[in-house]
Amino acid sequence: MPEIIPLNPTEKPDTNASEAFQPGTCKLHPQSMCPAFGALRVLSRIEGAQPAMITDTGCLYGLTFVTHFYAARKSIVAPALGTAELSSGKIQEAANAAIAEAAREPNVSMIPVISLCVAETAGLAEELLPTEVNGKPVILVRVPAYAIHSHPEAKDVALAAVLKRFINTDAEAGIEEKSIVLLGEVFPADPLIIDGVLRKMGARVLVTLPGRHVDELRLAGRGTAVAALHPFYRESLACMRAHGAAVVGGAPIGADGSAAWLRAVGAALELDDDLVEQVAAEEEQQARDFLAAQPLKGATVLVSGYEGSEMLYARLLIEAGAHVPYVSTSIGASMFTASDEAWLKARGTEAVIYRKSLEDDVQALDHWQFDLVIGTTTVAAYAKERGLPAIYYTNMLSVRPFFMSSGMIASIGIAQEMLNRTSIYAQMLDFFKE
Repeated sequence: MPEIIPLNPTEKPDTNASEAFQPGTCKLHPQSMCPAFGALRVLSRIEGAQPAMITDTGCLYGLTFVTHFYAARKSIVAPALGTAELSSGKIQEAANAAIAEAAREPNVSMIPVISLCVAETAGLAEELLPTEVNGKPVILVRVPAYAIHSHPEAKDVALAAVLKRFINTDAEAGIEEKSIVLLGEVFPADPLIIDGVLRKMGARVLVTLPGRHVDELRLAGRGTAVAALHPFYRESLACMRAHGAAVVGGAPIGADGSAAWLRAVGAALELDDDLVEQVAAEEEQQARDFLAAQPLKGATVLVSGYEGSEMLYARLLIEAGAHVPYVSTSIGASMFTASDEAWLKARGTEAVIYRKSLEDDVQALDHWQFDLVIGTTTVAAYAKERGLPAIYYTNMLSVRPFFMSSGMIASIGIAQEMLNRTSIYAQMLDFFKE
């Protein structure tokens, strides 16, 4: 990587550069932690789930640490797989032994078997694993990093795997009419906010997944419709669609997005058209009133992250008046990202980068003149070297409500707060130059 030379705030590159931004081609450097972390985060938080992870000792060490730190205070059962064990060709026996050990743990109701790169390349065979032990379901979750390129997408793989196992077990209870299942790890207030608005239309939120209990997975099978609040839940949506649920696209973000989403929910649940339109119009107006009172007009913002929701936040910033020429995310393009990408590009976003790399983000810092950088820790560090206000996307935004007019207040507020600190960052740059 070329040397990054901090810029003086008065000597920034030309924002209106005539040449179009061209993303780099280097994708060799690791861009985030192992995607298996996303699967572990989902599975270890389910009450009664005892993960059994089939991988080498090095991966086990790292993933155990981040699981305790970020996900849940729960041990991971795993066989000791070093070079000798792997070369012996007994990975199947080691996996079955780990499953048996997991089943002996107290208060276990399900055993997710998480298969990583080593197990996959060594040939772990699903058909040779037990489907249950002592009445406890065993569920294989394949998340090798060479096949799943981001930890958000591994969350989807994990959720889909357990959904397929449990979604039909509550079928006798029937469908809950005019109910919707939400998919997404969101701030706890967000489902409550969404539910409050839906009840005005005669509908309600049935459950939000990934949940904390197997019963929530069973309950999901009774939903009339399903909506992914983040655009990477492709396999989980396919599972729900196959079960008979209508799929609602998009997310209730900002003024445009919230109104469109409410109308889509109304159509999916066959609600009263006039009532839906009334509620959607009210929600849109509330959002526009707030955005007009809290403008970000004139601010140029970079949005980059590996959570998969970066385009949604960029939409919110643009509606608040900011210019967001560059958005990057670790997830891949799909039919579920297409509408957000089109919306952004129609409103001045020049580059939407999927499977982003650090090199792409640093190149964007050189190409545009930013007033605020919202990105990964590494990108934020580069921005601060240049005297730019910068924050870590995940820790600063995931701890705030996000959706509908009531949820946008805190998310817009953090951007305003950081922009107000511009002079402090300039002072910091001058201090370290001395």
